[in-house]
Amino acid sequence: MIETTTLARRIVDLAGDKQAHEIVLLDIRTQSTIADYFVICSAENDRQLRAIIDYIDEEVGKEYGLNPKIEGTAESGWILIDYDDVVIHVFNSVQRDFYRLDRLWSKTPPVVVIQ
Repeated sequence: MIETTTLARRIVDLAGDKQAHEIVLLDIRTQSTIADYFVICSAENDRQLRAIIDYIDEEVGKEYGLNPKIEGTAESGWILIDYDDVVIHVFNSVQRDFYRLDRLWSKTPPVVVIQ
């Protein structure tokens, strides 16, 4: 069984491998029961957004044997990958500014922030 902290940190690394920017890892365990961690990051365009999602899905599947639920499309500007205890939000800049998840979860101190 994989520890959720290890999975969350690995996902941050994988997003960085595909040049995601403004990567934030939030430990939401004290604020919510929906997950333990949120990883929030941004992509420059639809193609990069899809590449980040595909890469995370492929690598986590190979390394940990996990199959996530994936919602959204690159064209919508927001794709969510749900590994139950770790949820990844990949946005384009317009949607990230609109939804402001970072601000919504501002009471939760970030574990990792990569600009």
